Amino acid sequence: METELKSIKPEREREPESESAKDDDRPLLKSDANRTASSDSLEELEKKYAAFVRSDVYGPMGRGELPLAEKALLAIALVTLVPLRVALGTTILVVYYVICRLCTMFSAPNRNDEEEGQEDFAHVGGWRRAVIFKSGQLFSRLMLFVFGFYWISESYRDVEQQQEQQQQQQPKQPDDKSSSLNGEEHEYEENERPGAIVSNHVSYVDILYHMSTSFPSFVAKRSVAKLPLVGLISKCLGCVYVQRESKSSDFKGVAGVVTERVKEAHENRDAPMMMLFPEGTTTNGDFLLPFKTGAFLARAPVLPVILRYPYQRFSVAWDSISGVRHVILLLCQFVNHIQVVRLPVYYPSQEEKDDPKLYADNVRRLMACEGNLIMTDIGLAEKRIYHAALNGNNSLPSVLHQKDD
Repeated sequence: METELKSIKPEREREPESESAKDDDRPLLKSDANRTASSDSLEELEKKYAAFVRSDVYGPMGRGELPLAEKALLAIALVTLVPLRVALGTTILVVYYVICRLCTMFSAPNRNDEEEGQEDFAHVGGWRRAVIFKSGQLFSRLMLFVFGFYWISESYRDVEQQQEQQQQQQPKQPDDKSSSLNGEEHEYEENERPGAIVSNHVSYVDILYHMSTSFPSFVAKRSVAKLPLVGLISKCLGCVYVQRESKSSDFKGVAGVVTERVKEAHENRDAPMMMLFPEGTTTNGDFLLPFKTGAFLARAPVLPVILRYPYQRFSVAWDSISGVRHVILLLCQFVNHIQVVRLPVYYPSQEEKDDPKLYADNVRRLMACEGNLIMTDIGLAEKRIYHAALNGNNSLPSVLHQKDD
């Protein structure tokens, strides 16, 4: 797999940083990030921040001028589909909450002594865990059905077989031993369990899909643990909680928790699997942002999954649109679509284990190649600038100086 990945080149190479850029750890937009957003036209903004641009009929912020036919469809859906789906979705949520409450009623949560606020019920065993797990998968799929995802198209890519076919078509070099060595390494490790699932991040719908298939643990805001109904469910998932604006020392503690959980999932088949979005934020589904190394620090194999949401009228991607407006418009769609590409477990080489950044970059290139995604070098900081520009914020010092979570 390594030899194949080396031939996959990123679409754009990073420019070398100047000395001043190296000294400043603020996530700016290369050389022209200090310009105010007001100096750019909408067209220029969309070219620069293409990974976050919505291209559906509702416009970048979901407030575009709609044709008469679309307005009529929205009006019909608002009085028919939306109330029905809200009622069904609420019922599913409440029923699953009751199941989780009953299964955890006489159980103490698993707490992390080193990280305050980290507790979960994902480590309960026996019939309790089985009920939480199986019912969680079922109700997550039902929730997707309620949201209009009646069919889910899933495909499985055998990357190793594709590489073998390509190698067979190429003349063998007598001194080329890389393919045989890689084959031996894969044969030795093929039964190892992956420590984490890594996926591109497009929408909150991603979470429902992964819950319906693997029911893994996620990284979530610490405030999620205190939400009614959802808080207990997140603890049953085994979520690792993060304080968005936390100090660096606290964040390092959370990163350590994630690494330990990935190692535990790799070594113990009964431990909950970790689900991580290494991009750190959502895109419009056509791009792949640079990967953070958190999922790869444990040196364990990972399972790459690629999600796509084909659409004609409304994009499921959650970008540059408020959460409430997005949920309402999603519920107004009569049918929504999701396509899933599941890749084989990626087993890192020794070089990748020693260099998490190399490991993350190689997995990212593989996912971009297999999912037909465009690799870009912008990230969360640039997304904040784009959102601020859409909202008419002409002075962006607070946005420019925010740390990239």
